Formats: sequence, structure tokens, C-alpha cells
Amino acid sequence: MNSTPFQIHRRRFLKSALAASAATGLPLWWLEQEQARAAERKPLGPNDRPGVALIGCGGMGRGDAGNARRLGDIVAVCDVDQGHVEAAAKQFTKDGKAPAQFNDFRKLLERDDVHVVLVGTPDHWHTLASMAAVKAGKDVYCEKPLTLTIDEGKRLVQLVRARKAVLQTGSQQRSDRKFRLACELVRNGRIGQLKQVTAFLPAGLREGPFRTVPVPAGLNWDYWQGQAPATDYVPQRCHTFFRYFLEYSGGTMTDWGAHHNDIARWAIGLDGPTEVEGKVLAEPIPGGYTAISEYEVTFTYANGVKQIAKTTKDDNIFGGAVNKEGQRNGLKFEGTDGWIWVNRGDFNASNDAIISTPLPENAIRLPVSSDHMGNLFDCVRSRKNPVAHVEVGHRSASICHLAAIALRLRRKLKWDPNAEQFVGDGAKEANAHVAREMRKPYDYGFIA
Repeated sequence: MNSTPFQIHRRRFLKSALAASAATGLPLWWLEQEQARAAERKPLGPNDRPGVALIGCGGMGRGDAGNARRLGDIVAVCDVDQGHVEAAAKQFTKDGKAPAQFNDFRKLLERDDVHVVLVGTPDHWHTLASMAAVKAGKDVYCEKPLTLTIDEGKRLVQLVRARKAVLQTGSQQRSDRKFRLACELVRNGRIGQLKQVTAFLPAGLREGPFRTVPVPAGLNWDYWQGQAPATDYVPQRCHTFFRYFLEYSGGTMTDWGAHHNDIARWAIGLDGPTEVEGKVLAEPIPGGYTAISEYEVTFTYANGVKQIAKTTKDDNIFGGAVNKEGQRNGLKFEGTDGWIWVNRGDFNASNDAIISTPLPENAIRLPVSSDHMGNLFDCVRSRKNPVAHVEVGHRSASICHLAAIALRLRRKLKWDPNAEQFVGDGAKEANAHVAREMRKPYDYGFIA
């Protein structure tokens, strides 16, 4: 009997799926469902290539643009460091045509051929650059954490919804099927009643004091600092290591924590905790990095679930090493009937049946994306919400900001996730950190 093309394709799929199942730990039933969903996705047509602009041309920004050029044309690049602009323009030159170069993103946003804006700036510029893009009628892919403060997130959500813009937060673990399956299994009671989620995060950098040096040629240091307090140039403040200064970011809590706390919240299924308590395990060195490098933060949700975010000293800042508890940077979900462990390389459970048994047809299902950048471009066309839309980015970043505030104040705090403000003892002092004073002219008037 001759095999039909369908039968041949089915055999190929089963062979590759079995190999993928063995390599990733994902069950075969899940991979078959993913294959069916993938077949439904409509590819972009040859004439459906939006114009894309990159704001923030460091390593992460150029990585995002390299991903996006599969789906659109890079027509403009912008950075306050001229060396970064030139490197990006060279990288994204196509058929002899280089993207336009800018040092002020407001000028870039005046271009009519820009439809999608990638925001790869340091964290303290995420909100203003995204808001300016939305005001200019563009859709946005913004790196995580989406905001520097909780108040910024509330403002950004309001603007995006008012302008009916599409915004995807760069929390790409929402497009990783291992994390989605882990959350679906938890949501459907596969480990019984969820009791605790532990996010193991890399320890940050604890160094200093640092010396000031002359500002490098080609860098607009005042513009780079933006809303943050002005200070003399220190190499460690700029580019790669900015995230270890509270002035610009929040250490590993807002870096890796923006990923893992997001997945924890996805599994728990609530907007945010009602209580947060932080324990500082290592104080910053005076004159050095200002973000807490080692910590343990406990969140309590209204349904009684505890979420712990803790650093592991033996893990490096890129999350590669095994920590002293024998686990890699990642998430452990613990319930009354077992546990699930997941990170970007591993996926396992206390009992194989927790993963291998198919979920029923009426199971709770979460939004599906297998290509984070592709999901944005699909939604640019359909005008639907992407998997990590603006509320997702805001609420997950808020958890990180709550942790940073609790660590700064060294006390237990109560949070109202509906009103998005602290309540009870210490509320006045804590609410003073929900927003920050923005240095002029780099406040909201800068993008008016």
C-alpha cells in the first residue's frame, strides 16, 4: 500500500516530536497540540513588512532588531552613543541601503515609514520612549522590565489603551512552551492546591567604590542619564552594568526577576500580592553599585499562595551555574500533591505522570505564542493583544518594584493590587516610592 503525503508528514512529525520530547522533557501529547496550532498560523505575506525602528542600539537592542528583521525592515536606528548608532546602522544595512541614524528618538518618531518601534534602552528610558512611540501612532516592542516605577506603568497602560496601540513586553518566557505548560498544569491542579512558588534568581554585583572619568567621545551623558539624578560619569553606570544601580534599574530583581516573577504570577493567576516582605542578605558597598545584590523576598497572595524570590550566591549573573541547593536559576511550583521545576533548559516534576498525562479538553488554557517577536507582528496586523501585552508587563514589573521597595525600607508592607497602592502600617513611606521625581527636562513634558 502506498503512503499518502499526509502519512509521510505524520511519520516525520512523530519522529521529530519524539526526539524533541526526549530533549526537552515536554510530553508527546503537548507537542502534537503545538503542531496543530502551528499549522493554523497565517504567515506574513511578501508585501506585509512593516517599517521598524530601533531606539537603544546596545547589545540587547540590536539582538531584538536582528530578530525583528525577519518580519519587517529596519529603517531607522537611534542611540545617545554615536558608536552604538553607527554599529547598528552598519549591521542593518540591506542591499546597500543603511537605516537612518538619530541621536534623539523624538526626531526618529516623526518618520511616516516607521510602524513598529523596538525599545532597547536602559530601563529608566523604557516608559518615556514607549509613550512617545504610542503618541506618534506606532506599535511597540519594549524590553523588560517595562517600567522603572509602578506609577510609570499605570500611565503607560492608560495611554496604550486610549490610543489602541499594540505593545509587547520583552518577557519572552511567555512564548516558551515549557513555561506555558508548567503554568497550565499548575492552573489545572496537576500538583494539587498550589502552596508556594520559589523563583531562584542570580545574585547581583557587589563592587565599588568607583572612580569618575571623562565622558567618552560620542556619548551624550546628560541625555543618557535622563530622568535620573545627574552625576559625574562612571563607566560602570553606563551600558551593560547600569542595571545594578537603583537610579536606572533594580538589580537582578528587575532583570531575571522580571522574567521569573512574571511566570510565577501567570501560574498564580492574580494581578499581584497583598503583602511583601524583603530581607537584605548583603549591603551595597558605599560608592559602588546601589541595587541590593543578595536578598530574599516573600510575597503573599490573597488566595494564600506564598511566592519567594531569592538570590543564589553560587549562581552567576547570567544564570548558568547550579546554586547551593542543587537547582539552576528558575522556578519551583509546590502543591499539596507534588512539584514542578522549570527553567530555560529543564522541565521536570516530582512524578512523571504530572507532565505526561494529557490535560482534558475542558482544561484551562493560557494564551499561545511560540515566537515572541512574531506574536507582536501578528498582533500589529490583527490588532489583538499580544501574549505579554501592556498590562502583563506592568503588573509583572510591579511585583519587582514592590520587592525593591520592601528591600529599601526593610519592613513588611501591605499592598492593594486593585488600587495599586500600599495600605496599613508604613503605607505613607512606601507610597512615596511608587513614583519618582524626574529630572527636568527628561520628565513627561519631554515627550509632550
